[in-house]
Amino acid sequence: MKNLENADAAANVNVSDTANADVVIIGGGPAGLNAALMLGRARKQTIVIDAGQPRNAVTREAHGFLTRDGIGPFELRRIAIEQLRAYPSVSHIEDTITSVTGEDGAFLLETASGLKITSKKLLFAAGMKDRRLDIPGLAEVYGKSAFVCPYCDGWELRDQPLVVISRGAALMHLAPLLYGWTKQFAVCTNGPDELTEAEREELRAHDIPLYDAPIREISSIEGMVNHVKLMDGTEIPCTGIFFRPELAPGTDLPQTLGCRISEQGILEVGESGQTSVPGIYAAGDAATMMHQSIAAAASGALAAAAVNGELNREAWKAGLA
Repeated sequence: MKNLENADAAANVNVSDTANADVVIIGGGPAGLNAALMLGRARKQTIVIDAGQPRNAVTREAHGFLTRDGIGPFELRRIAIEQLRAYPSVSHIEDTITSVTGEDGAFLLETASGLKITSKKLLFAAGMKDRRLDIPGLAEVYGKSAFVCPYCDGWELRDQPLVVISRGAALMHLAPLLYGWTKQFAVCTNGPDELTEAEREELRAHDIPLYDAPIREISSIEGMVNHVKLMDGTEIPCTGIFFRPELAPGTDLPQTLGCRISEQGILEVGESGQTSVPGIYAAGDAATMMHQSIAAAASGALAAAAVNGELNREAWKAGLA
């Protein structure tokens, strides 16, 4: 197990060991690491398990995070892990969970490396992962000049000519939102637009061109988009793209444990991250549609406080027995 207090010396996991924890956090992004910080300060034996493949690895900068605006995602992670070294009860394993069994107070986890871990509580913070981008050229610009969240990247593309790749209800949510950053954008629905005539009229009233021909390719140089080319021969010049990604849960382990999933594909949780299964919590992108680093970190802190409170109440009651 890689202890954050002495990570280099403990790089190799002894797979014959069984580790014991108060809380296992599955996922080491902003949600998981901020939860670990809270739990470390609360003196709880905490193990963070992370495969080291964050969704935002494709992006150069993270934005909207107070005191860290513009920081690289891996630099944010490095600083977080460095600060967690101050708390000896927090450990980190770069590994993947392959199975979870048990119940509240007595969960048993196994990792791909063969490590077994017992834990009283679980906190899922593995977030979401992108499905394969099936538009030619989109993967080359994703995270460089093509983005999914105006709050994260709209400022850098303000007043520039953009293309929005979306359709239906998602488009009619994004278009008015993006209009606050730039009024120079065209919409490519890459097939049927799934709009009502009233919605099409809304776009026309705001001088937003609407193209429903399939996209042939996105043309770019070193990750910077310059044209979106359609199958009908239309070429739309632009300097940036916003698109709706196709997402899947970062792990399906919560479902195997009986946690309820919403229609949007995220875990159903209460205000403090409690799932429908006792002893299991969730934070970050796994439990919200607001995919921002600072929102994920905040939800990790809230969930950690709830977990710690539950553990303390249980220990208090045990002392009365």
